[in-house]
Amino acid sequence: MHSISGIIYLILAACLLPYVFTLIAKKTAGFSAKDNQHPREFLEKSSGLASRANAVQQNSFESLPLFIAAILMAEYMVVPQELVMTFGIAYLVFRTLYGICYLANWATLRSIVWLLSMLCPVALLLLIIKIV
Repeated sequence: MHSISGIIYLILAACLLPYVFTLIAKKTAGFSAKDNQHPREFLEKSSGLASRANAVQQNSFESLPLFIAAILMAEYMVVPQELVMTFGIAYLVFRTLYGICYLANWATLRSIVWLLSMLCPVALLLLIIKIV
């Protein structure tokens, strides 16, 4: 995998991950074509697994700007490719585990995994500061 294509795959995967949880939320809530008139209202009224899946997708979208900025800045500032890919893959793994913990309603573990996922882009940004 060439360096820039690896970065593109990381960003693409991170951007698509929230939609996996959106699909889970809609499927478990019984979403139908008529609900597409107001899908956000529909999901806000959901409960249980569907509500948790909706929360995962919202939180996943919220974490994307930090991740994308850190990955692109690391690439621009020529952070060693192995580090960028390691932190990027770790972020994706932790975000997936975060989603699983959220769906399973494991609140404490979910919070720990969330912190680990957020440390990945933060660590990249700190490496950039060190390089500059």
